[in-house]
Amino acid sequence: MFVPSILLKQLYTRGSLTNTDKGIHFSIKNRLKDSVIHKLVAIRLNSEEVPLDNICLQVEGEEPMSAKDFNESGGVTFPLRDIVHIYISGKPNLVKARKQKVAVSFHAEPFGPIRFEVEDVVASLRTAQDIRIPRDKENDYAPEIIARRQQFFSEFTGKPIQHMNHFSLEPQDLQGHIENFVGVAQVPLGMAGPIKVNGEHAQGKFIVPFATTEGDLVASYNRGMKLLNMCGGVTATVVDDGMQRAPVFVFEDARGARDFVIWVHQHLAYIRAEAEMTSSIAKLINIEHYLSNKFAFLRFDFKTGDAAGQNMVGRATFAACGWILDNYKSHRVLDFYMESNFATDKKGSQINILRTRGKRVTAEVTVSREHLLDVMRVDPKQIDHHSRVASIGSFLSGVNNTGLHSSNGIAAMFIATGQDAANVAESSAGIFFSELTDNGDLYLSITIPSLIVATYGGGTGVGTQKECLELMGCYGKDKVLKLAEIIGAVVLAGEISLAAAVSSADWVSSHEQYGPNY
Repeated sequence: MFVPSILLKQLYTRGSLTNTDKGIHFSIKNRLKDSVIHKLVAIRLNSEEVPLDNICLQVEGEEPMSAKDFNESGGVTFPLRDIVHIYISGKPNLVKARKQKVAVSFHAEPFGPIRFEVEDVVASLRTAQDIRIPRDKENDYAPEIIARRQQFFSEFTGKPIQHMNHFSLEPQDLQGHIENFVGVAQVPLGMAGPIKVNGEHAQGKFIVPFATTEGDLVASYNRGMKLLNMCGGVTATVVDDGMQRAPVFVFEDARGARDFVIWVHQHLAYIRAEAEMTSSIAKLINIEHYLSNKFAFLRFDFKTGDAAGQNMVGRATFAACGWILDNYKSHRVLDFYMESNFATDKKGSQINILRTRGKRVTAEVTVSREHLLDVMRVDPKQIDHHSRVASIGSFLSGVNNTGLHSSNGIAAMFIATGQDAANVAESSAGIFFSELTDNGDLYLSITIPSLIVATYGGGTGVGTQKECLELMGCYGKDKVLKLAEIIGAVVLAGEISLAAAVSSADWVSSHEQYGPNY
C-alpha cells in the first residue's frame, strides 16, 4: 500500500525527542489507519544505526519490550491514534539546541515496508516545579479529573468557581471538542421568529435561536422577521458550495512554477484519487492555480457534505500534495508549505468573496411600502437613499460588507448551533443591494459569499448546540443547505430592521430601551 513520504513523516511526534533516565526517547503516533507492526527493522540517529539490543519499545499503557521480543511477538497491534514510545540506551545524551536526525524503518500491515526520516530538536523535560494543569492520560473527562482542574483553577486564581461548574451535558461526549475541560461558559439564549423562508431546502416558518449578550439584538431581528413575513417571506438560494485548502510550492524560477501547474492539471485524476482516499465524504472538484514570482499557489476546491470541512480538506490536500511531491520530477521543488495563507482560513478576503468558501447564499425579498411604513415607520425612499450613501462609506473604508451588521445574527446563530465561531471572520462578508420598484416598494437582497456552516460533526452534536439545530430541523446529514438558507433569511431580516432604525433616527432610542445603559 503506497503512502506518500510526507504522510509517513507525520508518524513521528514532533517535540518528543528527549534525554531521559531510560535513554534517548521519542515516540511515533499512528495517524494513518489501524495496523499491525510486525518488525522493527532499524533506527538511525544522525545517520548512525542503533543496535537493536539498545532499543526498547513501549506501546502506551503496556509494559515495555526489548526490540528482540517485539520482533518475535508475531505482531503488535497499532490502532489509529495509538502511540509507541521508543527508548535508546547506551548512547550519550543528545545535544540541545541542535537539530538531530531520526530515521525509523519497520514493517506494518497493511502498509508493508515503512521508512521515514525527520529532524527534531531535543525537548527539555518538565520538572516538579513546573506549573501544570492537571490531566489524566487514561480518561481526561472523568468527574474526578474535572474536579481537580476546577480546584486547581480556583487555587491558582484565588477566586471561587460558582457558575462554570454547573452544566447538563456529558463530559465524555466532549472528547475531540475541547481539552482541559473545566465547565461551560453560559451564554444567554433567546429566540426570534418565526421567519418564513421560501428556499429550495428550507421551506416554511422557523423559530431561530440566538446566543448573545447584546441587548436589542434579538428584538431587532424579531422585528425584521415580522415585516418580511407580512411580505410573503424571504426567498433564499444557495448558489455555490465549496471548501478550500491552498498550499504553495516554491521553485528556482517562474518557468519552473509555470511548468509545475501544467503538470498538476495533466495529473488531476491521480491527485483526486489520492485526496479522496482520505475521506468518504470529501470530493475534489477542481484545483485552481495562481502564479506569482517563483511561487505556485494551488487552491484545492472540495465538496464536504454536511460538515464545514476545514480539517477534512486539510487531510485530503495533505495526502494529495504528498503524492505530487513524490511523483513530480521535472523541476526541483525548493520548498513546500501546506498553508500559504491563500485559503485565508478564518480571515476575510477578496478571493473568497469572488470565488466562494463554504456556502454562497442569497436572500431576497420585496417589501411593500405599506408594510414598511406600518411596522418600521419609514418610507422605502429613505432606506434606499441611505443605502446609496452608505455604499460610499463602504468604498472609502474598504470593508468586506456593504450591508450593516450581518455578522451580528451570524455570530449569535453560530454560537447557538455549535459552529466554529472563528468562521464568523469569513462569514461576515456580505453584498447588500436595494432597489425601488416602479410601484414604490423596496426590493432587498444580500449575498453571503463565504458562509461556513455545518449540521454534522464538530460542535454541532454537543448539548444545547445540537438541541438548537434540532429545533430548526437542521441537525444531521443532508441539512446543511437548509441551515444556510435559514441563516441567509435571518441576515436579511436583521438588515432591514437596522436599516429602518438608522434611516428613521430610531437606532439610539432602541438601544436605550433594550440595551444595557451605562
